[in-house]
Amino acid sequence: MDEIYLLGKRIYPFESKDQFLKFLKGKKQILIALNAEKLNKRDEVLDKIINTNIGYPDGIGAVLALRRKGIHSVKIAGAEFWLDIIAEFQNSKSFYFIGSTTEVIEKAMCRLKKDYPNIQVKGYRNGYFEEGDKEKLIFELKSKNPDIVFVAQGSPRQEFLMSELISKHPALYMGLGGSFDVYTGLKKRAPKFYQKLGLEWFYRLIKEPTRFSRQTSLLKFLIKVIFGRV
Repeated sequence: MDEIYLLGKRIYPFESKDQFLKFLKGKKQILIALNAEKLNKRDEVLDKIINTNIGYPDGIGAVLALRRKGIHSVKIAGAEFWLDIIAEFQNSKSFYFIGSTTEVIEKAMCRLKKDYPNIQVKGYRNGYFEEGDKEKLIFELKSKNPDIVFVAQGSPRQEFLMSELISKHPALYMGLGGSFDVYTGLKKRAPKFYQKLGLEWFYRLIKEPTRFSRQTSLLKFLIKVIFGRV
């Protein structure tokens, strides 16, 4: 798999979900969704985490930037791909889940056990930490030894946490943002029409106007793509 850099951040241009799943076998790294906002962000600590792990194109901006370089890649939506990982490895790997509120994570666990009867859940907890909670989590990861750990806290908080956890318990980690909220029906993803046109960001902007300042990152990034500055 070729490594490509966009604005100093390493990204793997996967051509399909199947290719990505095959690539993951045996890996003990962090999967990091890269979109325009994250690619535009300048943070030395976050960049180091990205460049020593597995960044993948999770936004239309990243896909367009890769195509501008003559590289074919597809958008891998993390909000869906974590379920592909579970489907692929439920019979051979064990899982641990971190994120959202206690109510949401418990609902997510109930649904996962219905949707994936063979899933091996080693444990789960909410994404809000009080003093001493991180140490307890590290102890539990070491003792229960899950193969795959999902962390849904939002970026870059989840990346910083996963970087700390993987140094204590090597495994495959993936940041999920608000995926548990979507999975349990608390929030809705954009309709397929918007997804196919690469306008999922626009749908979210309509539904959540407060995201306007965040979505300007996509515009700035696309300008860089157009003028070959990525």
